[in-house]
Amino acid sequence: MQVNNEQHTLANKTFDEIAVGDSASLTRTLMPEDVKLFAIMTGDFNPSGAAQQYSESGMFREVIAHGMWSGSLISTLLGTQFPGPGTILVDQALHFARPVTIGDIITITVTTKQKFERNKHVLFDCVCINQENLTVVHGTVEVLAPTEKISYLRHTHMPEVRIDDKLERFDRMLAQVKGLEPIPTAVAHPCDHESLRGPVMAFQAGIIEPILVGPESKIRAVAEEFSIDLSGIRIVNAAHSHDSAAMAVSMVRTGDAEALMKGSLHTDELMGEVVSRANGLRTNRRISHVFLMSVPTYHRPLLITDAAINIAPTLEDKVDIIQNAIDLAHVIGIPEPKVAILSAVETVNPKIESTLHAAALCKMADRGQITGGILDGPLAFDNAVSIVAAKTKGIKSAVAGNAEILVVPDLESGNMVAKQLEYLANALTAGIVLGTRVPIVLTSRADTAETRTASCVIAALIAHAKRNAASAAS
Repeated sequence: MQVNNEQHTLANKTFDEIAVGDSASLTRTLMPEDVKLFAIMTGDFNPSGAAQQYSESGMFREVIAHGMWSGSLISTLLGTQFPGPGTILVDQALHFARPVTIGDIITITVTTKQKFERNKHVLFDCVCINQENLTVVHGTVEVLAPTEKISYLRHTHMPEVRIDDKLERFDRMLAQVKGLEPIPTAVAHPCDHESLRGPVMAFQAGIIEPILVGPESKIRAVAEEFSIDLSGIRIVNAAHSHDSAAMAVSMVRTGDAEALMKGSLHTDELMGEVVSRANGLRTNRRISHVFLMSVPTYHRPLLITDAAINIAPTLEDKVDIIQNAIDLAHVIGIPEPKVAILSAVETVNPKIESTLHAAALCKMADRGQITGGILDGPLAFDNAVSIVAAKTKGIKSAVAGNAEILVVPDLESGNMVAKQLEYLANALTAGIVLGTRVPIVLTSRADTAETRTASCVIAALIAHAKRNAASAAS
């Protein structure tokens, strides 16, 4: 007798209904999330299963399932299908013949071997085979079979479980600059815990060579209070925050630094020095800001612009804002980024200026005034990031549902989108200013050291791209 594992009603087989030779099967595919969830639930963080880097150097050269993952599926089959609800596991003897690796399709089968009338126990042969018909687990299990009929509706929709390892995403970001030479970076006024720990973390990771510009006594006091090691890090004394900003920008102009990083001072203080026509870091491009975000619920990196510099950008401003973001996308390895120009609606409406801007910008891209990306707009946020939403509204677009750059109408809307993703969706965030002579790490004073370090990664990639371009030109 084969038991259908797709039934919507859970109904058991009582001891009296079970016959020797009856069997049931269950099939599952091992996913990476299964290994992590099993480790979290059991506390078994055996690195052969939980850690990719260890498993690649171990016996099996790849991530394998915990042995009892297969064993738990045997229990699942017994408890939900055959005999079903009311079954109690009494004993088991399992032999693990070969490893189960990510992507393996495992079929578990239990077959009635023997019944014991005196205590209502049933002995089952059990076997788990993979997609190549090779046995991975075999043995026997003994259960106390149910003696009363039980039947109820199966829960067909289980809650979605998502594994979000932010540290893993952070490590992947740091890996992008592995082996690259650290970039000299002037850090303006790092005079609180996170603004000092960020550049020090980036220094220890080999991303930057920070030059701490600010009141030396205050910097050292913060380092001592929070046990931050400043060994090997240069400090340039400055009188106050405004002086720190001026000196840090000056170090970039003289070539002592190839990147600039905001510390604990106000953004206006730093950017005031940056945009100074006499001594600043302007280029022929409009200066703009990009949030680069790794969002666990989205399948692509997201670049959001501009949410920190341009309050109400004009159409002309947005040309540079988009081009800056496209150029950054190229640097981080996106050869032809998909650019969604956001509005509240996805149709052109003369009463909504952002839709007019979107239409004009797309046509400008068609005419070669914006290059290197695929533009579409206006698009509402849902259409930009959800292919389902786009299809529902009949939007046919190479960008909709797969956007990598989100161009927001103004600073307010962009800042809200970025902060919502960071605080509600647990996005890993980096912030960078573009359109200047060098990349500028510009983060909020509330941002963590990890966010600041991630931003240093982006600054380092841009600085190395500039070096390579200069080398190629010469």
